[in-house]
Amino acid sequence: MHHRTVAELMTRDVVRARRDLPFKEIVKLLAENAVTAVPVVDELDRPMGVVSEADLLRKSADLSDPTGRTAIPHLEAWERAKAEGARAEELMSAPAVCARPEWTVTEAARLMEVQDLKRLPVVDETDRLLGIVSRRDLLRIFLRHDDAIREEISRDLLQQTMGLAPSAVTVEVRQGEVALRGSVEFKSLIPVIERLCRSVDGVVSVADYLAYRTDDVPSPPTST
Repeated sequence: MHHRTVAELMTRDVVRARRDLPFKEIVKLLAENAVTAVPVVDELDRPMGVVSEADLLRKSADLSDPTGRTAIPHLEAWERAKAEGARAEELMSAPAVCARPEWTVTEAARLMEVQDLKRLPVVDETDRLLGIVSRRDLLRIFLRHDDAIREEISRDLLQQTMGLAPSAVTVEVRQGEVALRGSVEFKSLIPVIERLCRSVDGVVSVADYLAYRTDDVPSPPTST
């Protein structure tokens, strides 16, 4: 079973900003490349942080409204320091949270979720920038064709990994939703099969309608 890696999904032609790039040049860089954020790199092309539209907008948010209609927002000290910045290294969110090219989609997605990030610079073993992977990139696994998902589950998972006969379990896949029908020898195999199916790239959900011939799951102890 093959899990797509970050290296297979990331954008390799990365738009980046040098640490001394001025504010207006950053705005121009974002606009000309139709991106909302770029990694900021040092002289060795190692990510130091990421500067985004949100980082740049702090400068506007720190300005008073000459009409008096909008209250001046309260900014924390670190936010005010960034709002007053003029170069990429002063404006960026740092440090850079990075991914490795060999990571799976699950590993990258979990890091994005924990850190509340929309993208991750991808670095090699020397921390040099290789690419960038976004939420949109990770979602591309769900564009897999149903036939490819069904073939991977039937052949690689059920037959090769689980050792089941081709006729034992029928796999149906529609829009990434998997339905399993058939019969297995032991009841304990059913949750294992479900878990493995859910780990296949492109699977949205798994419904099992599997029967079993032997109940090998011990009953929970009764309370006295």
